[in-house]
Amino acid sequence: MSQVYDRVALIGLGLIASSIFWASKRNNVSGHIKGFARSEQTRNTARKIKLCDEVSDSLENTVTDADLIILCVPVGAMEQVMVEIAPYLKSGATITDVGSVKRAVIDAVEPHLPTGVKFVPAHPLAGTEHSGPKSGFASLFDNRWCLLTDHKSADEKAQNNVMSFWKGLGANVEFMDADHHDLVLAVTSHAPHLIAYTMVGVADDIGKVTDSEVIKYSAAGFRDFTRIAASDPTMWRDVFLSNKEATLEILGRFTEELFDLQRAIRTGNGDKLLNYFSHTRSVRRGIIEAGQDTEAPNFGRNIEPDGD
Repeated sequence: MSQVYDRVALIGLGLIASSIFWASKRNNVSGHIKGFARSEQTRNTARKIKLCDEVSDSLENTVTDADLIILCVPVGAMEQVMVEIAPYLKSGATITDVGSVKRAVIDAVEPHLPTGVKFVPAHPLAGTEHSGPKSGFASLFDNRWCLLTDHKSADEKAQNNVMSFWKGLGANVEFMDADHHDLVLAVTSHAPHLIAYTMVGVADDIGKVTDSEVIKYSAAGFRDFTRIAASDPTMWRDVFLSNKEATLEILGRFTEELFDLQRAIRTGNGDKLLNYFSHTRSVRRGIIEAGQDTEAPNFGRNIEPDGD
């Protein structure tokens, strides 16, 4: 495909940023890609594996003359990054992000957005439990969704370019209201992650079940919990604090449903359990039919994690 942007700046060089780079080079989506990370160790690693056409030691140098600037940092760091880069953004440039919440990111970025700079909030619904510059790969976004949000600063051209960029990386793209996005993600991602963290914590706390038994006899369900619970702690701390209301609403509903199932188990109500599990099984079928997962054993994943 033809290049969407001549010069792209990646702020933060973890899983998503590195995957953006490799996918962009695979499909010739953008020209020169410059990257920056706070950590000198991360920058050195990026240079060693040839992640980005150039890795800079300063934010100013990274964003100057960039046509697209992608904020690939935890949600809690977005505002500070914007404060630092705002004076160096050229007129006509576009800011976007990869944050897992959208309202908090808009609130962080908007006050520091220079006149003439466009802002198109984005969230690629893709990832693994791994983090860091070595964790990215070109196919991460293939047939996954990237949700974009309207912002008053962005005209149709800026929105279409960001849409074309993500499509060029392999993603499906759709626009969604910021608050609705945060509620949807609380259901599909944020609450499930918190439940996974909790379940792994419970297993770790039960004194009658030893650590070696938890590790040795982990069934597939618990193994998947541990995979989710291995995700980046800083990112997920910021997600829960930034999407507090929606997450608490969904957790409240979850607690009600859990108590209902608990009562069914206590009273021996097999019909209730069978009907509930039959319905949830149909949801799983819908996910597979939508092409968002596979029926392959172990969800098509390798038993041993890739990378480091």
